[in-house]
Amino acid sequence: MDSKLTLSFNQDVVTKAKKYAADNNISLSRLIEHLLTQVTCSDYKSLEDYPISDWVSMVAQGEVEYKKTVKAGRKASKDEFFSSKK
Repeated sequence: MDSKLTLSFNQDVVTKAKKYAADNNISLSRLIEHLLTQVTCSDYKSLEDYPISDWVSMVAQGEVEYKKTVKAGRKASKDEFFSSKK
């Protein structure tokens, strides 16, 4: 059963991905589904190990940069919330 999913990408990446999908006679939805299946089927140690990293590099402009964000703790979030209300 298919489910709908809303994603946001850089417009240049979308344009290149659509062209790639069309050139390979596959829908963009199926292409993304295939890539996500590849990513989730194994236990990868880092983002660079993903089988799609080369493809992402091909369609993205510039150097690929992965960013990790540290989730703030509950106290920090509470302090930030109350300080923004002052």
